[in-house]
Amino acid sequence: MKPIFDSTIHSILNERLDVLEKHFEADVIFYYAPIANGLVKPFRDIIENLKLDEVENDRLCIILNTPGGSVEVVEQLVNIVRHHYSEVNFIVPDAAYSAGTIFCMSGNNIFMDYSSSLGPIDPQVEVQAPNGGTQWIPALGYLDKVNELIDKSANGTMTQAELVMLQKQDLAMLRRYEQAKELTVALLKKWLVKYKFATWTIHNTTPALKGNPVTTPEKEKRAEEIAHLLSENSEWHSHGRSINIETLKTKLKLTIEDYSNDNTRTKLIRGYNDLVTEYIRKNNIDAFMHSRNFI
Repeated sequence: MKPIFDSTIHSILNERLDVLEKHFEADVIFYYAPIANGLVKPFRDIIENLKLDEVENDRLCIILNTPGGSVEVVEQLVNIVRHHYSEVNFIVPDAAYSAGTIFCMSGNNIFMDYSSSLGPIDPQVEVQAPNGGTQWIPALGYLDKVNELIDKSANGTMTQAELVMLQKQDLAMLRRYEQAKELTVALLKKWLVKYKFATWTIHNTTPALKGNPVTTPEKEKRAEEIAHLLSENSEWHSHGRSINIETLKTKLKLTIEDYSNDNTRTKLIRGYNDLVTEYIRKNNIDAFMHSRNFI
């Protein structure tokens, strides 16, 4: 009975994805997974397979739902999609955290509604776990703690236990965490200026600059401000903190395509997304990708 049920669900998902492609006039793919090395090749194959169709789109929409992962893998995924598409948009019906937020910042447009969330961009670094396996460590949170201990040492308030903790730190690993942070900021600055800010040509919010052309150095400065704010742990307090559309628009001053009051678009996105995510949960699937040619 289950194969018949799966076949029916797959058929409905394909139909709803087709409607989304027509609505956005784009190729559309669905990505539900951590952003990890093992998913780069399947992602590449899905993209390449779409480009084999007779009618080629130069616009891609990625429906993204992810807890985050590796910033290095994000860079690989961006290289893949930008090789094939000049316009890449992200749709976030639920949440895209950490590396998922970084991925979204490489897009020309980000579509969200009032219930959608992005997150702080604390890059995750894979390290050896005590049980012999591997685990992901939030690099910025780790660096913040080490810097806190260094400050305590400087002002003479460090406890003996904290001193022992600091002495046990691996300097090579700390440098790896610093490099992860530096890479995150560099990529965000590059992608925001090249893609997200591509159509930002005239100042329209700052009173003193309103109506004046936007220069490349101004775009770079704004991109760097956004990168540093998103990676500021003292601002968000938690790696898993949800950053909603209002915060993105007001505090970060990012342009977000808000479909909260667009009933047609909301129905299309949720009709697809809610069905596929429910299917994923009921079947305990860790990673799921879908395109018109792949499920």
